[in-house]
Amino acid sequence: MTDHVEIPTRMLVHALIREDGTVCAEELYSVANTLGMSDQQVRLCIKRLVADGRFTHQGRGRKAQLHATAETTRALAPNAEFLRHAFQQDAGLAPWDGVWHVAAFAVPESARTARDALRETLVHLGGAPLQGGLYVCANAWEPYVEEAAQRLGAHGALTLLTTTDLRRGDSREPAGLARELWPLQEIADRYHRLGRIARPRLARLTGPAGLSPSALLTIAVELAAELTRAMEPDPLLPPQLLPRPWPGAEARELVARCWAALHERDGGEARPALFRLYADITREAAERATR
Repeated sequence: MTDHVEIPTRMLVHALIREDGTVCAEELYSVANTLGMSDQQVRLCIKRLVADGRFTHQGRGRKAQLHATAETTRALAPNAEFLRHAFQQDAGLAPWDGVWHVAAFAVPESARTARDALRETLVHLGGAPLQGGLYVCANAWEPYVEEAAQRLGAHGALTLLTTTDLRRGDSREPAGLARELWPLQEIADRYHRLGRIARPRLARLTGPAGLSPSALLTIAVELAAELTRAMEPDPLLPPQLLPRPWPGAEARELVARCWAALHERDGGEARPALFRLYADITREAAERATR
């Protein structure tokens, strides 16, 4: 038995957004039913998304069509740049230069909301706390940190610096520091699960049996959901700082093969935007690796 993939209804709607910003209700209900969701569950989700101003709605029932607002499309676009960077690391094309990137901030209690949001952003970007208001990352994150601080009105309270001499207590060896600062085992476990999810789906995609459009969409959504769960907490540390072998590289390679197989099977039909995005990224990664 393959691992069950939990997919919130809202995530399913988002995953099925086509490149023109629409979601076909027929596809939505069909995939939702395959995933064990009821029609009522889908209808309530659509109602909430429309009420929140995330989508507009035309038509009724399975003949309806949803239109994502421009804001929704921007907010939900997978971070292709980070995924590309991960594949570059896996191929040995993004070696670490030994530089640690540090961000410090001192936001007053009166701006607690901005302070908490900045802290969450730093962690999301791969930062680890060294102490209160001081975070470190192994990648060049400055443009993303500054953009977030500007947006939150906290840019004046932000200090950025780099160093090649990071010590924490008696620890200064880079890989040892990485083990102390980031929950590597928890991250590895997520990638082990992603691998378990991807393997049987790859076997179906590359096997001789035909797969319906609904089945292909279901596999695509499951893979996208698990890839997101694995990568969101991953600081994308350079391979030099990670245990070997690192399950992230193997899991992403399996997912890349799945996306290539999905792309071959889609028959040129209109597909969710993530089909093209992931297929393009994995194709680029394969081309770079063979140069």
